[in-house]
Amino acid sequence: MRSTRIRRTALAAAAALALPVSLGLLAPLAHADDMSGPFGPACDSVPKDGAGSFDGMASDPVATAASHNPALSTLVAAVKKAGLVDTLNNAKDVTVFAPTNDAFAKIPKADLDKVLANKDQLTKILTYHVVGEKVMPGQLAKGSFKTLEGGTLTTAGSGESYKVNDSAKVVCGNVKTSNATVYLIDSVLMPKM
Repeated sequence: MRSTRIRRTALAAAAALALPVSLGLLAPLAHADDMSGPFGPACDSVPKDGAGSFDGMASDPVATAASHNPALSTLVAAVKKAGLVDTLNNAKDVTVFAPTNDAFAKIPKADLDKVLANKDQLTKILTYHVVGEKVMPGQLAKGSFKTLEGGTLTTAGSGESYKVNDSAKVVCGNVKTSNATVYLIDSVLMPKM
C-alpha cells in the first residue's frame, strides 16, 4: 500500500513538472500566430513619432497613411496616378501587400515608366496587391487570398519570416491603419495579364 502511495506521489510530481514545461514550450508558437504589433527588419526604419510612425499611421486610412511613410513614396505616386486613393481610403477591413521603393527599383526604369503610363495595367497591378479582408499574421503561414483584382495571392512562412507568391518577402508586417492591415514587401507582385 505504501509503495502505491509513493508511485502516485511520484507520478503527480512528474505531471506537475511536465505541465509548466510543456506550456512554456508552446508559448512561443502561440505568440508567433497571434502577433499584435508590427514585425520584420524594415520596421526599424519607421519613425518613432509623428504621422509616419506606427501610431500616426493607425489613425489614418491606408492611402493617407502610406503617404506619410518615405519607404512607400513610389507606391503612393502609382496609387495617385491610377486614381485609387479614394477607393483605398474608403475600403473597409482590407489588407495591402505594399511594395516598398526598393521593390519598385527592381523593375527596369523603362518597364516601370511604361506601366505607370498605362492606367488600366497599373490599376490591375495595384489592385492585385489588395485583399478584401483583414489578414492576420497567423493566417500567413499557409494562406490563399482573393485580391480586388480578381486573382489569388498565396503566403507561406512562420515566425516573422513570410513570403508572398513564393517571391516577395514581408519586410515589415502587421502595420495597422484605420481601415487596413499593411504588409510591406520587397518585390512588386504581378497578376496574370
